[in-house]
Amino acid sequence: MLPHEFTLGDSVYAPQDDSFLLIEVMRAETDAIAGRRVLDLCCGSGVIGIAAACLGAREVVAFDINPEAVRSTAVNAADAGVVVDARRGSIDEALAAGPFDVVLSNPPYVPAPDGAAGVVTGGDMTATAWDAGTDGRSVLDPLCRAVPGLLTAEGVCLFVHSETSGVDRTVAMLRDGGIDADTVARGHIPLGPVLRERAEWLSRRGLLPPAARSEMLAVVRGRR
Repeated sequence: MLPHEFTLGDSVYAPQDDSFLLIEVMRAETDAIAGRRVLDLCCGSGVIGIAAACLGAREVVAFDINPEAVRSTAVNAADAGVVVDARRGSIDEALAAGPFDVVLSNPPYVPAPDGAAGVVTGGDMTATAWDAGTDGRSVLDPLCRAVPGLLTAEGVCLFVHSETSGVDRTVAMLRDGGIDADTVARGHIPLGPVLRERAEWLSRRGLLPPAARSEMLAVVRGRR
């Protein structure tokens, strides 16, 4: 089972509603995960990969560009009594380690006014957990393009992200790559501190309704 508390490095994203929505879908898809080789990309605390291991995955490989996230994932997996192979890297490294039966990701997806894609300032990598360029897709777009190379012949992918970064675009990109994709879960949550600060800018760009106090999260599933 998941740890009651997670050990987090100073710059590691704590498990939140987006991760928990994805885990709900994973539990409904247990048959697709049990006994399979699973990738957790942009692993952060490791909560997604740990959940996959708890659901009976044969092997879980987790990648993150933040070394603190890699260390946190390894510690949290050990605390949960499961094995997760935590490695530093991103999409290219995952492609080299593939293919996988299941690809899971809660990637950075928050649009940033300055176009930052998780700019590292003074060695602090905290923002890499959420900032994803002006459209929120600096990770999502290459991830969608990589899915055909990441998945086995009958593989499944599950991604979670916000309406602010274009759920329909994720579905369309996966379909363009020959993946059968649909949105399988949605949930609304109050805007967090980062989105509250950027709400007016997001609204001007048509990424959030005017005066929005919440955002929609969605889980997209793709199948070969």
